[in-house]
Amino acid sequence: MKKAEEWFNQYGISHKNKTNIFIHKICVPAIMFSVICLFYSIPFPEKMSFYPWLNWATILIFSTWFFYMTLGKRVLILMMAQSILMYWGVLYLEPLTNIFYLGAITFVVAWIFQFIGHKIEGLKPSFLEDLQFLLIGPAWVFRKLIGYQ
Repeated sequence: MKKAEEWFNQYGISHKNKTNIFIHKICVPAIMFSVICLFYSIPFPEKMSFYPWLNWATILIFSTWFFYMTLGKRVLILMMAQSILMYWGVLYLEPLTNIFYLGAITFVVAWIFQFIGHKIEGLKPSFLEDLQFLLIGPAWVFRKLIGYQ
């Protein structure tokens, strides 16, 4: 099993161009937020709703924490904080807008920019090699945003 630094170093190989990194700092969190929006908007069976906070988005978030747990306490805590803040954002925005449309539009636009960033970089996105990079990307970007190397 790879350690966190191995994942981050391997992810960083295709993320060296400053423009691509800038795009990632905006679009990776946007994609993460949009996925939470999309999962939140999926109807949850009432008979399974033991707690008011239990829905597809929280199940997704909790399941990603198991992966982040394998990368160490620091990564897990950073990603728990990030995902909780994003989930609160969804709860805040839900009465103000249609969460499904917000998530869908954000998802499509952010991915378009991600592919533009990789075109500028001249390298394909890491997740095309290994889907686990879809979970590494948010942690890598969050570390960059807070200045933690």
